Amino acid sequence: MSAQPSNPAHSDGGLYVAHQKVYPREVAGHFNRLRVVATIALLGLFYLLPWLQWRGHQAVLFDLPARKFYIFGLTFFPQDFFLLAWLLIIAALALFFVTALAGRLWCGYACPQTVWTEIFVWMERWTEGNRQQRMRLDQAPWSAGKLLRKSSKQLLWVSFALFTGFTFVGYFTAIRVLGAEVLSASLDGWELFWMLFYGFATYGNAGHMREQVCKYMCPYARFQSAMFDRNSLVISYDVQRGEPRGSRGKGVKPRERGLGDCVDCTLCVQACPTGIDIRQGLQMECIACAACIDACDSVMDRLNYPRGLIRYTTQNAMDGKPSRVLRPRIVIYGTLLLALIVGFGAAIANRRLVEVDVLRDRNALYRQVDGDLIENVYTVRFINKDTKAHSLRVQAEGIDGLIVDSEHALQNVAAGEVLSAPIRIRAPAASVSGGRDIEVIARSGDGSIDTRSKARFIAPVRQ
Repeated sequence: MSAQPSNPAHSDGGLYVAHQKVYPREVAGHFNRLRVVATIALLGLFYLLPWLQWRGHQAVLFDLPARKFYIFGLTFFPQDFFLLAWLLIIAALALFFVTALAGRLWCGYACPQTVWTEIFVWMERWTEGNRQQRMRLDQAPWSAGKLLRKSSKQLLWVSFALFTGFTFVGYFTAIRVLGAEVLSASLDGWELFWMLFYGFATYGNAGHMREQVCKYMCPYARFQSAMFDRNSLVISYDVQRGEPRGSRGKGVKPRERGLGDCVDCTLCVQACPTGIDIRQGLQMECIACAACIDACDSVMDRLNYPRGLIRYTTQNAMDGKPSRVLRPRIVIYGTLLLALIVGFGAAIANRRLVEVDVLRDRNALYRQVDGDLIENVYTVRFINKDTKAHSLRVQAEGIDGLIVDSEHALQNVAAGEVLSAPIRIRAPAASVSGGRDIEVIARSGDGSIDTRSKARFIAPVRQ
């Protein structure tokens, strides 16, 4: 089942048509309420999350200069980058799974482009009115009233976009500190750049480009059809029921006049945020927002016709064939997704809270001390990913009689701290010859931390 573009070329054979602004009509209905709830929930999460404090830190903070990432009490370091890659794989597979099962639900309800466009359209309606009023306003000559409405809209758009940029940067610089910097006009150059850049991108994408991002820039629209099959849930127009189209009065029985249920009111087209006509079949530009379903159902209700002329369904159902939810690709996607999620949770739960890295001192391979002891010097780096401090005792194993110097054997590492300390390890000359592998161990007093790292102990070769 392939998706076809809806915009034809010029009748003179040109490959491109001039862009025409889309004025989406406001509709009421079940799916519209779902979109409103999704928009409020997702935007609320984005704008409020940086202000939430969790165990003395911002709940979600990606502190790039310090190379620390705080997520709800968990501290991550660059060494945990594989977890991010793991999470991205889960997100990609979840997108494939949802698309194969229920079409482009992500695009219609959760995509950032859709969500921010929705709020920008709301602001446009508040300042310029409904669809007809906006169209008349754009066609009218400039006047004081038009200037007031347009400037009010732009003021809302720019303010909201700048606040969006401020919030975005607040995920990388503590937002309370960032707020103080904004008020005192002491922003760092990069902070100011990213605030303006992200704000400008939001303003441009959600305020002006809108459906053009979905049509021409989004790669997902290009490969979505490869994930669809005849059992995927998509928005469809019931051709057999709706055709032939034609207007009629209320109470008229369409079959007696040789008509279908579609009255050709074009409300489905007017409600579409990407400006397509769903009656022409599944199209690449459709984002599955279901605004056309709400619009069509409202007309069916007024005419006392059954709902569902436009509905979520499968191609098999439209052809009168049984639809299968459980099919090989769904089972494979679901199994892989579940395994990845379980594995990711296990990796988070079992990750070491304290990491130990051991580097040899390059100035000297070894030295002989106190007559019969061979000493090697190392730099041990402790990475405390926990939310509390730990007192760690350093020990060494692998050679009989290993001794860790008492001066640095006990290390106090604060929460989220990266601490480097020199460690001298000694071994009896009689116990070692040449190079031997040893383990440097950091243990906490309560036994909750037991972290090991291998190192090489060098000694002279005994003859």
